[in-house]
Amino acid sequence: MTNVVVKVQGGSVEQPTLLGQGPARIPIGGKIRPGIMVLTKRAADVPQAKDIYRQGVADGHSFEQIERALKDALPQLKSPLVPRNVPWFTVRGQDFPNPEVARQILDAYGEDRGQGRRLYRFPVVFPADHWQSVMPHELAAWGMHEKRFWSQYSVDGQVRHCMCHAPVSVDHTGRRAIRVFGGRKTMLREENGGVCDPESCPEYQARQCNLTGRFLFFIPGIRTISALELPTTSFYAMSNAIQRFQAIGHMRGGRISGFLGRSRETFYLTKVLRDVPHIDEAGRAVRVPQWIIELEAPVDVTSLLRDDEDTETAIMQATQAGQVLEGAPVAGVPDEREAAPSHGPTMAPAPEEPPMRPGNPTLEQLLSRAEVMGIEGQRFQQYADRRWGRGWKINPHGRGRAWDEMERYANDSEGYADKIESALGAAAGRV
Repeated sequence: MTNVVVKVQGGSVEQPTLLGQGPARIPIGGKIRPGIMVLTKRAADVPQAKDIYRQGVADGHSFEQIERALKDALPQLKSPLVPRNVPWFTVRGQDFPNPEVARQILDAYGEDRGQGRRLYRFPVVFPADHWQSVMPHELAAWGMHEKRFWSQYSVDGQVRHCMCHAPVSVDHTGRRAIRVFGGRKTMLREENGGVCDPESCPEYQARQCNLTGRFLFFIPGIRTISALELPTTSFYAMSNAIQRFQAIGHMRGGRISGFLGRSRETFYLTKVLRDVPHIDEAGRAVRVPQWIIELEAPVDVTSLLRDDEDTETAIMQATQAGQVLEGAPVAGVPDEREAAPSHGPTMAPAPEEPPMRPGNPTLEQLLSRAEVMGIEGQRFQQYADRRWGRGWKINPHGRGRAWDEMERYANDSEGYADKIESALGAAAGRV
């Protein structure tokens, strides 16, 4: 193993370990299911199968447990259960290491809409900022006991590979398998050159390889140290969720984790009935109504856009408060004695033109530009205090508005000076 030091984005240098440096995995502490499993038409004709199914559902068993019980009692039923799409999520005690968590979820967020208490909609908080981490997904083909083939993107994200497990090596005698350290090795699938192309993949065309994904999240108020998961195979559900993740992340500086605002807003997971298009066996485009998982973000978008601005303002206010407590002059705010109006005819030489603002102008840039336009800094501040409020100078948005107004009068400095004097004169007349 090479002694490589890896720099984790946004964190400290990560030292190599004996167990390697694989991607961080979010521990799972329970599963909420997107629907239910019901008896097949053939199994429903067997009275004993119906009794086993009803008893398992009544006892809160997982559908895997019910299916195993059916196969043990009725070996002739190879696949006794099939999924059914319903407008609610299934929360069963056996899908959690602590069955009490299932009861807490239903008590907190369950609703009775005429079919008993069900989970139709619930808030979620995601534990990471990369949507690929909180919604992992892949194309995968499963065998009887393990995953046979699966998709995996290259490091640069440009090529989708088809992966499989590497053959287990044997020792020099050819009779004993070599002990593998760190789990089974993987390799590119040789039959297709290691390229994942669903249109030419025999497993995908035979419906043996399918898209699978899952949401990983925490639920506010539900006490668990591990995340919960909601599996899905819906291309539309995952595509729509990616759009929501990207939109919210764009407005929050790349963040989708945690609460979305100061009022502790969250994402919500629910289901909506939509007409989903697909191609039937004859190649015709048809639409079928389905209950699709929907990721909602019922939040005031303008509050998300103000978050960074409020943070910057708070930092500036804290810095200035620290300077005041230490007795140091506050940067960007002229001393009162220095700002007092001059009674002599001597005029200070005009400073050089400040640079155009790349984003949010500083107070120094604004005052310098006012001097260039023939306006005293103190007079401009008095005008700005009345026009935009006294907090404008520590608010990036307020300073930006002042700069933009200067831009509009860039070719009419005298007119701008008259505008300011008129505004201050009118204000003085009202006092």
